[in-house]
Amino acid sequence: MGASNGWLRIGELARRTGCSPALLRAWEQRYGVLQPARTKGGFRLYRDSDVARVRRMRELIAGGLAPAEAARVVLEELQPTGPALDASPTADAAIEGAAAADLVERLEAALERFDDREAQAVLDEVFARLSVESAIQRVVLPYLERLGTRWSQGLVTIAQEHFASNVLRARLLGLARGWGSGVGPLAVLACPPGEEHELGLIAFGLVLSRRGWRVAYLGADTPLETLTSTVDLLEPAVVVLAAYDPERLRPHREAIRRLAASVPVAIGGALGDLDPEELGVRALASDVVAAAAAL
Repeated sequence: MGASNGWLRIGELARRTGCSPALLRAWEQRYGVLQPARTKGGFRLYRDSDVARVRRMRELIAGGLAPAEAARVVLEELQPTGPALDASPTADAAIEGAAAADLVERLEAALERFDDREAQAVLDEVFARLSVESAIQRVVLPYLERLGTRWSQGLVTIAQEHFASNVLRARLLGLARGWGSGVGPLAVLACPPGEEHELGLIAFGLVLSRRGWRVAYLGADTPLETLTSTVDLLEPAVVVLAAYDPERLRPHREAIRRLAASVPVAIGGALGDLDPEELGVRALASDVVAAAAAL
């Protein structure tokens, strides 16, 4: 039903555009295409100009653009929706440093007591209030850094580390649905043999996909032979290897050099004393957002 004073409820926007409310909320949270006002009761209110934005998104996606690319076009083409009546700040602006730190602490507390329900509730709040990129940069990665520190200090058990990693892995891969579709350049992502730490690579892939790239994700502990055959099959624009222990790379230096001779290769994580120039690869920044932007 429509709202008064020229505003639309999400159901009416969905009816006019042929998009589900869930999809409209996803486009709002992931790409910032929609910036609705909020009633005092928390209901979203949209303008007529939002109808044009959504229809343009659908048109561009139908024409072959990935959603992230379509969103950039829409944001460049159309004027902002204008100031909202009694609107809250945009999601990212609403989270100050202290609020983000609080979300990290709540997530940590829930995961360390094996409380999946509370952890999922915190993650729901994180991804509702922040874009995926900001959520990764401001909450997920700071939490993982804390987890690593607490693990090294003996404050986290193996069981707690495994539980936390599995909860986050499932959540991030849920956000990754469809990251291989679209028309952007293709990136093949993998961890070298023996490397099991893949959460940073998944986070990197999510950021990359929201910048218009397609992602083929091979994951943890990928044999170099498998990676090479996949490259031959897919002919990607780049291969990204994530290694958090340089010893995982050292035995495969020659295989990496051969791979880099046929396709651009970038390595994120820890190279140790390995020379990127000698390997023929590009070293990526430890910040996954900066690394994705560099590509």
